[in-house]
Order: sequence, then structure tokens, then C-alpha cells
Amino acid sequence: MSVTRVTGRVRLIGTGRTSRRLRAPRRWWAELAGSAALLSVVVVVALWLHNKGLRGFAAPGGAATSIGRVTGLVASDLLLLQVLLMARIPWVERSYGQDTLARRHRLVGFCSFWLMMTHVVLITVGYAQSGGTGVVAEIWDLVATYPGMLLAAAGTVLLVLVVVLSIRLARRRQRYETWHLIHLYAYLGVGLALPHQLWTGADFVASAPARLYWWGLYGAALGAVVVFRVGLPLYRSAYHRLRVHAVVPEAPGVVSVYLRGHRLDRLPARAGQFFLWRFLDGPGWTRAHPYTLSSAPSGDLLRITVKDLGDGSSRAATLRPGTRVLVEGPYGALTADRRSGARKVLLIAAGVGITTMRALLDEFAGSGAKVTLLYRIRRPEDAVFRTELDEADRRGQVRVIYLDGGRARPGSWLPARFAQVSDLAALRWLVPDVAQHDAFLCGPPPWMAGVRATLREAGVGPDHIHAEEFAW
Repeated sequence: MSVTRVTGRVRLIGTGRTSRRLRAPRRWWAELAGSAALLSVVVVVALWLHNKGLRGFAAPGGAATSIGRVTGLVASDLLLLQVLLMARIPWVERSYGQDTLARRHRLVGFCSFWLMMTHVVLITVGYAQSGGTGVVAEIWDLVATYPGMLLAAAGTVLLVLVVVLSIRLARRRQRYETWHLIHLYAYLGVGLALPHQLWTGADFVASAPARLYWWGLYGAALGAVVVFRVGLPLYRSAYHRLRVHAVVPEAPGVVSVYLRGHRLDRLPARAGQFFLWRFLDGPGWTRAHPYTLSSAPSGDLLRITVKDLGDGSSRAATLRPGTRVLVEGPYGALTADRRSGARKVLLIAAGVGITTMRALLDEFAGSGAKVTLLYRIRRPEDAVFRTELDEADRRGQVRVIYLDGGRARPGSWLPARFAQVSDLAALRWLVPDVAQHDAFLCGPPPWMAGVRATLREAGVGPDHIHAEEFAW
């Protein structure tokens, strides 16, 4: 492998020009978005009632048909909200964070799915009862003769496939890149499943307010996907013209990839955020890889650090200088803006989670904050950025504590040398004034859960514990 080293590759922490500072999203953005989502369901039910949705209960099959219609309407509304949740709308991303959005996307998706299945069953049963036919014959009649129903059936099959593959057990067996590709079919499923309502749905044909609402929601979902999932990434990739500048080994199985491009000072990225990267180095370039920035972005240079996890990440070590790069992002909300006033800063990282903490160091050290870093590793040689961290420690920009070794005991997030004391006692010994800190965490989710519990025991309030899990 040919490796090109960066001249003066270790940018001193807290120096250099960083990209333009983003305004922190206001809390009311998240509250407004959540309220709008709940209001949309209320509007859907109100429109159904306005269109005499309750009057059909008395007719043969009317109860099943009426309930089937309202469940279908709510399912459609939730399906479109689900698309909006993951449309990568920047101010929504920064308000919630990627992990929170992913959890809500999953919850809304499963609710929408089961309501959609209920809609299919009840509508079929209701139509069969009103027409005096069998259920199987009614299914054939609906699919074969009603406008848009054949497309809806195909879309439903695609959505069922996506939901099945999103179940936790199935999701754990997939690479992120595979899951991401499969979920693109969800957009096709939505596009095929929903239009039949506009052509045959009684709640659309007879009501101008309903048509206005639904066309508006369809347009918003489609517009968000086109603008933020397609248009904005293509624009940023074309404008910034990113290319691999160098690949540098950091630790066993870990490399840093340095990238240069045009006017990177105009890229609205912050330390702590991640991008989806596509390296145009040959077959497989279409698969997006999520990597966090491992240093604060500067006016002419970006850095990501990749560990070989056997899921396609090994290709990072073979990238050649000059390789073109397509990007989506930045995403994520684990930025320095979460710090509360003049509180001290505690960074706690495990494994490759040091990449996020290393980037945040640039911003915190530059602001004059008192910073402590707890870095959990198995072996001393596994420490990534050791030279940079030790230099920053020597200059007094951060106090670095390496926590190397095997686990102290089952459930502990600390190494074996703390086996004789509780995690709480060890944390208070390492950081005596821990309750006065804002804590930023990055590492495996079970490990972060243990750290978070210990911080709470030590008196750090939930508003001062900041973490963002890469969820999908």
C-alpha cells in the first residue's frame, strides 16, 4: 500500500481557521416539529369526520369499511411523516440529533405499518360484506379493477419487505450500507402505495380541504427528499470538489484520511458531526459510509479516521491521493454548542469513539475551556492520536487519562485496575469535581449506558450529559 503523509499533519489543537460557526438550533424548533406531527394526525381524523366518516357504520360492512378508511388515512399520514423525519432537513437534524430522529422514525414506521395492514384487512372485509362476495374474490376485484390498486399492492409488498428487514434481529445481521440501500426502496414503496387514495379514496374525491391537505403533505415530503437527500448533497459535492489528499496510519487497523477541496470554509460542518462518504475508487462506490470528522474542519482540510471493522471500512487504507469523494451531510448534533455556559468539559471515549472527542477538543481547547479526556482502550498500542493528545496535554490544553486494560468486572466501563472500587468511586477519584462538568460521550452503546449511569450517580444532571449514538 502506498501511503502519502501530510506535511505537518498534526494541526495544533485550538489553532487554525475553522469552518464558519453554525447557530445552535433553538429549542422551540424541536417542540414545533413535534407539535406539527401530532397536529397532522388530528387534522386527518378531523377531515375524516367532516367527510361523514361515522355515517357509514349502519350499512352492511360499513363498520369495517369506515374504520378501515380512517386507519388507512392515519397510516398514510404517518408514512409521509416518516419520510420527512429522515429527509435530512438540516434544522430538524440539528434540533433532535440523528439518533433521536432514527428512533422516532422507527417508531412511526412500525405504527404506520400496522395501521396499514389493519386498513387492508378491514377494507377488504367491509367491501366483501357490502357486496356479498368472498374475501378472496374481493381481493382480486380490488387489485384488478380499482384504479391504482395494482401499484398499491406492489408498494405494500416493498414496504413489508423494508419493515421485516428493519426488525432488530434482522438489522443486526446487516451492514449499514446494505440497510441504507434497502431503505431506498421504501421511497418507491411510498410512491406506489399512496396515490391510489387520490384516485379512488372517498375522503379525497369529495372534499376540497382534504385534497388540499394531502397534496400539500405529498408535495412537502417529495420536496424534502429531492432537495435535502438528492439536491443538496449533489450541490455540495460539485461545489467543494473533495479529493483524498493523504492516508495516514494511526494505530493497528486504523487510518486517517485527509481530504482537500474548494472553499471548505463554506461547508457548514462542526466538530462532532459526521458525513456519509462515497469514494469514487472503483466498484462499490455507490455504498455510503458514515464517518465522523476526527478534527475540527479547517478552511482547506477535513479529516476522518476509520477503523477496519470488516464491513467495507478496510477500503479506506487503500485509497489513493486524488480519489474523488461524494458527501452527504453534515449530520449530527453532538457539537460544542451543547456545553452549558462556563462549565468544565469532560470528554469520555472508548475505542474508535475517540474520533468524535478528538474533533471536539479543537473547539473546546480553542475556547479556553478546562478539558479532561478519559480514553478507554484495551492496550496502550490501541490508542489513536496518542502523539496529538500527549502534545495537547503537555501544552495544558487538555488533561488526558488513558484507561487501558481488560474490564474491571461485568457491567463496568472501567479497566481492571479499578476492580476493587465501584465505578462511581473511581470516577470521583479520576475527576473529583465531576459534577461541575458537561460530559460528552462516544463509544459502544452498552458502554455509554454504563458511563451515563455513573455520571448520574456522581451528580451530573441529565442536561449536562451529551451523547449521540449512530442509530439506523
